[in-house]
Amino acid sequence: MKGNQSPHCNELLADIDGRYLTEPRPSGWISTRFPTFTFYSQFLGNVFRSSNVARRGQYDSLRWSQTSFEVLQSLESVGVRFEVSGLQNLANLTTPCVLVGNHMSMLETIVLPAIIQPVCDVTFVVKQSLMDYPVFRHILRSRDPIAVSRDNPREDLKQVMGMGAERLGKGISVVVFPQTTRSETFDPRSFNTIGVKLAARTKVPVLPIALQTDAWGNGKWIKDLGPIRPEKKVRFAFGEPMEIEGRGSQQQQAIVDFIASRLDQWKAEDRGAGGGLAKINGTWNVG
Repeated sequence: MKGNQSPHCNELLADIDGRYLTEPRPSGWISTRFPTFTFYSQFLGNVFRSSNVARRGQYDSLRWSQTSFEVLQSLESVGVRFEVSGLQNLANLTTPCVLVGNHMSMLETIVLPAIIQPVCDVTFVVKQSLMDYPVFRHILRSRDPIAVSRDNPREDLKQVMGMGAERLGKGISVVVFPQTTRSETFDPRSFNTIGVKLAARTKVPVLPIALQTDAWGNGKWIKDLGPIRPEKKVRFAFGEPMEIEGRGSQQQQAIVDFIASRLDQWKAEDRGAGGGLAKINGTWNVG
């Protein structure tokens, strides 16, 4: 099932092995020394332009994927490196699905549309507060997301089940971050089953995503606008889609294991031979 095709974003799916890697490139003097300032000057310009387009009712899926890809390119321009794997699992989808991943930073919400939307139409489960952000709200509302409060789990579940089923019925895949808040650590105990429940109810596959996105840090005063840290590599890994069996307990565990194992692998790569995640009280530290 193909979404609205973008010539820019399709470059991510060009490699036959299902991987995308940032090509080495020199960074400018200013962006090297001031990556956070340089990135946000580009990013905020992108947001204001996109918001104006959205207010005119012209911010469609194609424009969304293109502007998302521009953010990816802006991050690369200040030295952030991307490594995306498992793209063939997206390309081979024949039905809408529920994509379930861990949640580290603002980056995945902004950049994932560049990767997913060219392949299949998609929307996100997001915090209600994001729908009220000045300027940004016009962009988000145009994408018809599923908004939840994070304060009332029962109402959130009802909202996701109802609106998620509606989106999936229209052929739109849904991205769910089951953690209650963003975290640079992965704690399986806080990783709820809402994504698996949605997939089970609607009889669509669930596809796990492991994310390492702490190159875009959480801010002290404005959580979404934290420091940009080019020394940290951004990694996305898309797993194989799974059909839900019974209550989905096995699939939930498979998602958790997929994410934890990828985080472990990436940490080992970053720290060199002998490295790995420290698991303390059930939490995988990816700091």
